[in-house]
Amino acid sequence: MTLAAASHGFLSPSGVEIAFVLVGIATLGAALMTVGSRQLVHAALWLVVALGGIAVEYLLLTAEFIAWVQVLIYVGSVVVLLLFGLMLTKAPIGPSPDADSGNRWAALTVAGASAAALVWVVVDAFRATWIDLDGAAQGSAEVSGRSLFRFWVLPFEALSVLLLAALVGAIVLSRRGGGAKGAAETSAPAAREGRL
Repeated sequence: MTLAAASHGFLSPSGVEIAFVLVGIATLGAALMTVGSRQLVHAALWLVVALGGIAVEYLLLTAEFIAWVQVLIYVGSVVVLLLFGLMLTKAPIGPSPDADSGNRWAALTVAGASAAALVWVVVDAFRATWIDLDGAAQGSAEVSGRSLFRFWVLPFEALSVLLLAALVGAIVLSRRGGGAKGAAETSAPAAREGRL
């Protein structure tokens, strides 16, 4: 056990720990609003708040590089990709009753069980782990880059291909629906003129 663990307990939290809990509660609320919203655009905007809260949590954990990557990639790219996908596929902007499948209680049960299992695993794995603020930076660009490109390069590249495929799919779907609609609109006036 380090000196920080011996002199600091759960009954005397520091300001960083209090801020971490408060930002975590706000992030959890934004995540609940994301999955509970009946409007797709509002859900995407609540997702921006939730991902921004996670970036703030990384800042509080002294992982500045990971926090800025979170902002640039997830808030700046993934959410913009989602919004472009919504616009290109002509998804309904207002409330959409089709978004609710009626399996709300089953989904809530599975989500609650998954969250409880995840919390239990994380607490059990990091129960006695303390961040040494006086030691070497753990969230620096050098440490994160070494870990990313040594152990996680294949999932990282697979995710980038998946996002590219999603964008191409949204464009194809928007062009296919728009072409059929445009052809129907141009044939209808021609048919009316032929009757006259």
